[in-house]
Amino acid sequence: MSKVIIQVSDLRKDYYIGEVTVHALRKVDMEINEGEFVAIMGASGSGKSTMLNILGCLDKPTAGEYMLDGVAMSKMNKNQLALLRNQKLGFIFQSYNLLPRTTALENVELPLYYNPKVKSKERREKAIHALELVGLADRMHHMPNQLSGGQQQRVAIARSLVNDPVVILADEATGNLDTRTSYEIMELFQKLNDQGKTIAFVTHEPDIARFMKRNIVFRDGRIQKEAMVTNRLFASELIKNLPVETDAI
Repeated sequence: MSKVIIQVSDLRKDYYIGEVTVHALRKVDMEINEGEFVAIMGASGSGKSTMLNILGCLDKPTAGEYMLDGVAMSKMNKNQLALLRNQKLGFIFQSYNLLPRTTALENVELPLYYNPKVKSKERREKAIHALELVGLADRMHHMPNQLSGGQQQRVAIARSLVNDPVVILADEATGNLDTRTSYEIMELFQKLNDQGKTIAFVTHEPDIARFMKRNIVFRDGRIQKEAMVTNRLFASELIKNLPVETDAI
């Protein structure tokens, strides 16, 4: 039986705007098991981004419980949550969020600076290994402005892996990329999942969601439906069928 990494029970999130109450999440129950690759989907305002913020311990629910790797988040104080975010979660964003005047290697090292157990030599070794995993060992000393969008996203993925998190949370991670580069990034995510990484991937694009194994669809703050993916897409196969790029004459 698979280990439950994320367990959300009777979760509610309300926002108060003047005298108006916005019910962003309404009594949500959800589980993600170890080794899953799950798409969290929905239109703008459906609750998926609020859900991601709570899963990432960036926001707290109004009511209900969120268990991450067997630990109740409601029992954590601010400092404990910050430590847990650093050691248990890997974040990947649409906009990469790389430090512009810092090399790829230094960007990947960054989360390890907040882990007092990791010494300088080990920090460098872990960061190099993470860059090797995403195929960027030969670009580790480049600045972000010397990298393509796809390469910058690979650096962001390496940064999310460097602490060996129990789950990777990706927010529209292919949103700024062209078709080929999107497929290359999805190929990387599929390889990481095949190696055992648990991934929750927020997207509003049905075509991107078909790369995952299970889809959870939000609407009006509730889970509208969830299902295993049929006719799953495999990025490596789609890349083979793309037109060969040639230099303009």
